[in-house]
Amino acid sequence: MRTADTREPARPHGVRRRVQPGKVLIYLVLSFWAVTTVYPFLWVIMNSFKVKGLIRSDSFSVPTGDSFTLDNYKTAFDRVDISGAYKNSLVISAAVTVVVVLLAGFAAYGMARYQFRGRNALHSLIIASMMFPVFSTIIPVFRMMFGWHIVNTNSVALSQLSVILPQIAGNLSFAIVVLMGFIRGLPIDLEEAAYLEGYNIYQIFFKVIVPIAKPSFATVAIFTFLWSYNDLFTQMFFLRYKDAFTITRLLNEITSIAGVNYGLMAAAVVLVVVPVLVVYVFLQKNIIKGMTAGAIKG
Repeated sequence: MRTADTREPARPHGVRRRVQPGKVLIYLVLSFWAVTTVYPFLWVIMNSFKVKGLIRSDSFSVPTGDSFTLDNYKTAFDRVDISGAYKNSLVISAAVTVVVVLLAGFAAYGMARYQFRGRNALHSLIIASMMFPVFSTIIPVFRMMFGWHIVNTNSVALSQLSVILPQIAGNLSFAIVVLMGFIRGLPIDLEEAAYLEGYNIYQIFFKVIVPIAKPSFATVAIFTFLWSYNDLFTQMFFLRYKDAFTITRLLNEITSIAGVNYGLMAAAVVLVVVPVLVVYVFLQKNIIKGMTAGAIKG
């Protein structure tokens, strides 16, 4: 609410506010950026409801009347196990998120609060590990998993484990860096007071640090879940049998069996993206709040 001191002075009657060319240019650029970002997804949604022939002849029209159909979604559910793929994706993403949040929280708290030999070198290694792309490590990781006999098996649980372990390792560095930035900015007086009250280190972490750093933990959890859900490269390597397919792995399978059935492929893309959008819409405040808090505290 504006106060009397911050309120703009009243303009004389008949005097219009002067339009600043710089602001107009900024709004035009942002509007163009928004359109180019949103329109591709709207285009995919529109084409997922069109009959097969119309997609190739007029892919930019809005499906109405006879051109509107739900056959693409019916075909997607009939040909492949969509619900099973959703279940596998949720199991893998949830397991990765829980383990990453716990391990990263402990590691970040230890490195932020304790002084030990090799701490700076360990911190440098964590930062450096974020520079390695997954493509450069996938072959040795696959050989290691093969040695543990958890890939190329008919067991769904072992196949899921073969995806969960590399994704945990891939997300830990980012999570540790984000949480360290926030925990370092917390006043240590609260922890000292809790210690004097008789709390042990685990009680201090779960009853003092976690509640205060909740936005930062929420940010790490959300990003880890979304990155695990959207990951295709790792899943392409380790998920070989259809019973263990995730939703993104299943999308790749649909595109290979659908051929030129663009309506089916568009419907499959929508089925993959919608859960991600739902998560982002409901949790976007936590994402922005956590990233902003981490930046300020860091």
